[in-house]
Amino acid sequence: MAKHVKNMSELAKALQPTLINFNNQLADRVYETLNYFLLDYYAGYDPASYQRTKDFLYSVVKVEAEPYKGGVRAAVFIDTDSMNNYTNVSGYQVAEWADEGLHGGMEVDHKPHVWQDTMDNTVNNGELLKLAVDYLKSKGFSVRT
Repeated sequence: MAKHVKNMSELAKALQPTLINFNNQLADRVYETLNYFLLDYYAGYDPASYQRTKDFLYSVVKVEAEPYKGGVRAAVFIDTDSMNNYTNVSGYQVAEWADEGLHGGMEVDHKPHVWQDTMDNTVNNGELLKLAVDYLKSKGFSVRT
């Protein structure tokens, strides 16, 4: 059924379901990529000097898209506050080490940079932009990049 739009407010309201769906797809891609690099981080090193809690492995959170300030937003992040089983170190420090290529603060041969690798493989390489362009084209928009 066709929607009749009379002003910008009605246009924003009409586009909102599409924008929410679209943002969720982009957030899903970031979430999948971050979990891929977390699994790589865990698989690439078997600690001998400490026992893993796996809090970090299960710390990724995806917040579903929602209306926000005239647009839509979704979020993907590492919930460092949920990482509370570590001894003498914060969850934030564990996540920071992982992005520096360290395991438990130690230099090792396997050095993924969990967050930066995720950003490089979603945002910095243009993948999310390509997904956005493809999505808009699938909805009938003419898009040039």
